[in-house]
Amino acid sequence: MGHAGETTLEEWVVKIALVGCGAVTQAVYVPLLSRRRDVFEVTAVCDLSQTLADTVADRLGAPGRHTDLGHLLAAGGFEAVLILASGSHGEPVRQALAAGYAVLCEKPLALTRAEVAALPEGRLMVGYMKQYDPAVRRAEELLAELGGPEKIRSIEVTVLHPSGESQLAFANLTQARDVDPGLLASLREAESGLVAQALGASAPERVRALYGVALGSICHDLSLLRRLSGSPAEVSHVETWGPAPGSIEISGPLRAGGRFEIRWHYLEDYPAYRETVVVHHDRGSLELTFPSPYLMNAPTTLTVVSRDDTGAESRNEWRDVTEAFEVQLDAFHAFVTEGVPPRTDAAGALEDIVTAQRIAARYAVQHDLQIGGEAA
Repeated sequence: MGHAGETTLEEWVVKIALVGCGAVTQAVYVPLLSRRRDVFEVTAVCDLSQTLADTVADRLGAPGRHTDLGHLLAAGGFEAVLILASGSHGEPVRQALAAGYAVLCEKPLALTRAEVAALPEGRLMVGYMKQYDPAVRRAEELLAELGGPEKIRSIEVTVLHPSGESQLAFANLTQARDVDPGLLASLREAESGLVAQALGASAPERVRALYGVALGSICHDLSLLRRLSGSPAEVSHVETWGPAPGSIEISGPLRAGGRFEIRWHYLEDYPAYRETVVVHHDRGSLELTFPSPYLMNAPTTLTVVSRDDTGAESRNEWRDVTEAFEVQLDAFHAFVTEGVPPRTDAAGALEDIVTAQRIAARYAVQHDLQIGGEAA
């Protein structure tokens, strides 16, 4: 930070490192960070693939290129780290915090409660970009004006999820083909061990698969429930059907009253990603319709349903093309430079992990399947 009279906090360019150079980094973070050089300078990147590290570093003008997280953190030259790799982020976040860096970690924070408990004190923000969507923020404001979570009768979520390949076909992604297969196998084995810690070593594959979807995709909806009404008091029903990963239905009571229901469908050849979150309250509804998360500046639509002065139904639509991922990056900048609290910290991310474990446990109990570990 500059001396008084030279640089304001808003003008403070934060030097950052990126960990993970895969699909989300290439399709979302590279274009955003390329146009937001007013607040961030990428000085180093890290990926298991040297090809991906070089590709992303070239596009962002980053001199540091690493294939080992320990080497990246030791080399330094930055103030904050963005953890964007796939899988559990518990261990890389632990290392980055222990090294003294501020961290923005993509969801999920971890696969187990134990990983969260092992994190040292530090500055950690967990990335759920939909919480920063302007339409979501507007819905929160309207709900507060109506009287808050106690006024909610139900929250109904529907997700239509095409293949990731079809959603990202436009992005012309660079593929990684230079990572040692033995290293990849050891990482998969370690991740399987974490899932066993969460669900028990005897949990069958369909319970493990359900847990993977809950933490990999449905966690976005759990984070919205947490913002709108608080994390669910319990999970009372879970069902799955269709070819894996298939369709998933989850329901239960909300903490302040009312109920929630989530229906998530993996549809390989569905034309486009679609997600709706509808909040029904005593005087109307708030309906959020989300586009594909990889389409920059595609607006989420908020439809407000109420009665007008004559008693007739009124439907008003609200849109803002401000990109949610970009708002999230601005929030991280404010977190690093001014200490503005994030919308999700370690405690909030832990709530989502606990809810995902409750989902897996309820499904196992309903179908007389083995469940153990933290979920038991």
